[in-house]
Order: sequence, then C-alpha cells, then structure tokens
Amino acid sequence: MPSPTTNPPASWPPIAREGWPIVAGFLIVTAGVWTASWWALGWPGHTAGAAMLALSLWAVWFFRDPDRSIPSERGAVICPADGVVCFVGPGEPPPELGVDPAEARGMTRVSVFMNVFNVHVNRSPVGGVVERVAYKPGRFFNASFDKASELNERCSLLVRTPEGVAVPVVQIAGLIARRIVCRAREGDALDAGARYGLIRFGSRVDTYLPRGVGASVRVGARVTAGETVLARLAGGES
Repeated sequence: MPSPTTNPPASWPPIAREGWPIVAGFLIVTAGVWTASWWALGWPGHTAGAAMLALSLWAVWFFRDPDRSIPSERGAVICPADGVVCFVGPGEPPPELGVDPAEARGMTRVSVFMNVFNVHVNRSPVGGVVERVAYKPGRFFNASFDKASELNERCSLLVRTPEGVAVPVVQIAGLIARRIVCRAREGDALDAGARYGLIRFGSRVDTYLPRGVGASVRVGARVTAGETVLARLAGGES
C-alpha cells in the first residue's frame, strides 16, 4: 500500500479530468465562431466569439485542480474539501456504509460547506484502503442545513487506515450541485490527500472522526482541501 503521507503527483494542466470535455467543447465552439466571424459574421461574430472565450476561461477556472502541500504528519486527518466548516459535533456515518456499530458510536462529524467559488475537487482525509463505497439518491436541500446529511443525495466512502481505524467521508449534493463524481472503488488504496472525486457547483463534504478524537477546527473556519488538518488520530504523532 502507498504511504499515507505521500503527496499525490501534480496534474498539468491543473484541471480536473471531468472538466476537460466541457472545456474542450467551449474551445471548439469558440474557435468555430471566431473563424466564421472573420469570413462572414463581422462584429456580431467577434462579440459572440469573445463571449464564448469568456465561457471557456470560466470553465477552466471552475474545474481548476491546483496542487496542494499535503501534511506529512502521521495520524493527521486532512480536510477533504475547500470551504467553510459549518458543523462540528456528534454524528453517526450513513447507515448504507455498514460501519460496525461499535466503531460508529461516539464519532464526531466535521462538515465543510463548499460554495460555487471554491475548488470542487475532493481529497481523501487519510491514507488507507477503500473498504466500502455507497451511493444513495436523495433530495437537494441547501447543503448548509444539518438535515442535508440525512436527506440529500450522497456518495459515501469508508477508508480503513493501515492501523485499522475507520474514517468515513461523505460527498453530499446540495441546492445547486446535482452531480457527484466519485472515482474511488472498493479495494483502492488511497494516499492521504489523494484526489478521489468532485462535486460540481460545490455543496458539502462530511468527515467522521473516530470516538475519542477531537476536531482541530471550529465552525466558521476556512479550510483547504489537502492542507488543513481536521484532527489527529491517537498515536499518530511522529
């Protein structure tokens, strides 16, 4: 299994691969409009071409996937999403994950709300093996509402660290976000901070900390995926 502290390789250009078809489509249309404007459309075509170019640049910005400096600290639970912490408190992971009740009892949920201006790529909070992936259709309430954890569409991962600690992480769709992308599959080995999916147009990601592990962040804190440490697992200090 790869080291749980390895920094995933940078992608270049730094754009999430799910965004490439959209970016390419905009660029192709832009090129076509500009070509036509030079031959026949004139200034209206130039205006349309400029608008399409602006949309192309917006798509590049929207699907940006910058590299991050992954903390090398052993036992660190790394933030899976850019955004603002909207909840820290008791919570049990989604039932469809089938987490052992003895492990689920006493967990702490840390919720990060992502808006449309945040980077949308999600990262694994810990290094380990993906023990379970579970998708559940649902509603599309505002993701900042607490009830979104139970009622909204979601995709959940259960990552098991080499030390045997279960860390669930849940992508939750929201009022605007209607598209969850999860690349991880059961049996995959993930490094801490590894990219594993995205939620288009933001929304929310929940991380569940094991019993007895306190959160290092508070509600209202601005956090960065792949860099901010949410908590430290017992015995993980190096």
